[in-house]
Amino acid sequence: MRGFRIFLIALVMIIFSAGSHANVMLDRVVAVVNKEVITWSELYRTMESDASPQVKEMKEEEKRKVFKENESAFLETLINVKLQLQEAGNMGVGASEEEINEAIEDIKKKYSMTGDDFKESLKKEGFTFEEYKKRLREQLIMTKIVNKMIRNKILISEEDIRRFIEENKGSIDITDSYRISQIIFKRPKTIEEKNNIEEKAAVVLKRLKEGANFKDLAKQYSEDPSAKAGGDIGLIKKEYLSSELTEVVSKMKSGEVSSPFWTDKGLHIIMLDEKIATKDQNEIREEARKILGNKIFMEKYNAWIKELREKSFIEIRL
Repeated sequence: MRGFRIFLIALVMIIFSAGSHANVMLDRVVAVVNKEVITWSELYRTMESDASPQVKEMKEEEKRKVFKENESAFLETLINVKLQLQEAGNMGVGASEEEINEAIEDIKKKYSMTGDDFKESLKKEGFTFEEYKKRLREQLIMTKIVNKMIRNKILISEEDIRRFIEENKGSIDITDSYRISQIIFKRPKTIEEKNNIEEKAAVVLKRLKEGANFKDLAKQYSEDPSAKAGGDIGLIKKEYLSSELTEVVSKMKSGEVSSPFWTDKGLHIIMLDEKIATKDQNEIREEARKILGNKIFMEKYNAWIKELREKSFIEIRL
């Protein structure tokens, strides 16, 4: 059920229900896109939907402050959505009732939900079955028009892939596993402790840059069980690394030491002992095809959105 809730939040906008204040703001127009308007309440729903868990947990006053600071960016996103739906309408692209029902059945099957489970989940999120269907219809239409105008027109030849690999060797990750050593300072309980830890890590990093042995410093400073082995945590497959570690280590070269960085476990300094590449040429080519395809898609998509905006009437009233 948790997975369904995440999908739901990503797919649709939470129904706005902010008491009497909502009634005051409901008809405030913040933008006009050709013959359609975007209201403040619609903008608020989008911001509420896309907010991070930390923002969602804020007090209402703090949350509104964050939303106020990001109103313009979210409004631009809403305008782009309106333009795509309008273009789909102009080109006769729609979504049938059958397609919507099939999509709903796929969602229920994916999350092992009965019809009652599905409706109960919608109810907990604050909107009706018909409201959900409307949002789902819009998502299906946008997928169709983007596929029609952009994705289906992208052709990548074998020569394109070969050239891309040759020109972007550094950006194609062919690594499956990493051998890593680390120094960890456990997460602090107070701001003062945090500052002390960061100062200690800065001292350790300075000594490493001056030529000190990583394993010796790991034994001396690390607060992780791996300290006894000089910080060596062995060979780890990429998929088992946390997102924070993957982001750092994927940009490193063998023998390189990272700057200190925080994770939920604490403050880390890592040394990449070795990268082990086990992907064959076919896997490398497929990865290159995917990266190149995404690159071309984003370039064409952004150009298309720019074209839609240039030929449309857009008035922003924030």
